[in-house]
Amino acid sequence: MTRDLLYGGIEAGGTKFICAVSDADLNIIDQVRIDTTVPEETMGELKAFFDQYEVESFGISSFGPIDINHDSPTYGYITSTPKLPWQNYDFVGQMKTWYGNKPIAWTTDVNGASLAENTMGAAEGANSCLYLTIGT
Repeated sequence: MTRDLLYGGIEAGGTKFICAVSDADLNIIDQVRIDTTVPEETMGELKAFFDQYEVESFGISSFGPIDINHDSPTYGYITSTPKLPWQNYDFVGQMKTWYGNKPIAWTTDVNGASLAENTMGAAEGANSCLYLTIGT
């Protein structure tokens, strides 16, 4: 018997994190809302949630600014955010410490939303997509 593949999704927002586990057909198996407080608390709750599952890979869209340049020494970091406890936080590095070399897609929260609309939302099949967001 083969096991079902599970995938982890994280929308790391300035006020809350939404973490979800889905199957290969993108059906949500479980999800949780975690307040964005300090990294130790928020990431601890995130780990407790994902430790319940055998997740194959993660997609993370995060508040920022973040470093998405794969060639940068601070790739995977939340950088100069006004959220002081999160400044220079190595988000991807922490995930790799916990979950090894599982694939991790890392982008901004706005890029993540735009990608979702372009691949399976309102802009699916379009040649281009303009996504505007207004938030904190």
